[in-house]
Amino acid sequence: MIAVLMIIGTIVLFYLMTIVYKRFTYPLLIPIFSTTVLLVLILVTNNIPYDTYMSGGKWINELLGPAVVSMAYPLYIHREKIIKYKVPIILSVLCALLSGLVSITVLSRLLSFEEHVLLSLLPKSITTPVAIPISEAVGGVPTLTAVFVIFAGLVGAILGPIIFRVCRIDQAISRGISVGSASHGIGVSKLTEYGEETLTMGSVSMTLSAILGSFVCPLFALLI
Repeated sequence: MIAVLMIIGTIVLFYLMTIVYKRFTYPLLIPIFSTTVLLVLILVTNNIPYDTYMSGGKWINELLGPAVVSMAYPLYIHREKIIKYKVPIILSVLCALLSGLVSITVLSRLLSFEEHVLLSLLPKSITTPVAIPISEAVGGVPTLTAVFVIFAGLVGAILGPIIFRVCRIDQAISRGISVGSASHGIGVSKLTEYGEETLTMGSVSMTLSAILGSFVCPLFALLI
């Protein structure tokens, strides 16, 4: 019964926040962020243990895999454009991956982060199922990595539209690759608002980031 209540409560809350976001389209009100914040507040104020919530929440979490697989459909629809721009896409994702690794390393050194924190930060822009094994392999803390991955996704989903507007980025391929490379699944979910083509490019870049990151991140960790 508790598991069922947690599932229903999460779905209802997400649905309500979706309605609110459609009425007031402020970046901080995106459903995945506002729902998360409200869920945390509800659990804390009512002294509900995390394990109790996850008795039902884990079943929602299990839908992550099918949700990612479903992104293959728009990839199939726009396969000709993906093939046409394959070289710029691969190079852009690789540049995004390397620039992320370098910037994280420089900032971590400047802020005197401990080594395990730096190593946990390196895979932050790679989707969680891939980032956690990478973190374990390079000597990071998987729990910290999971937090950093979620944070990177939320930041991309919130700030992405602002950057698009300020920098006047209106091309589907540019929007998709930038968000998909930096903010993985959470960021890509935001791209649904920009059309199927933008979503497709985001899915491609997210997938390539995971594949390339599996090789580049461990090698980079050995060099720093």
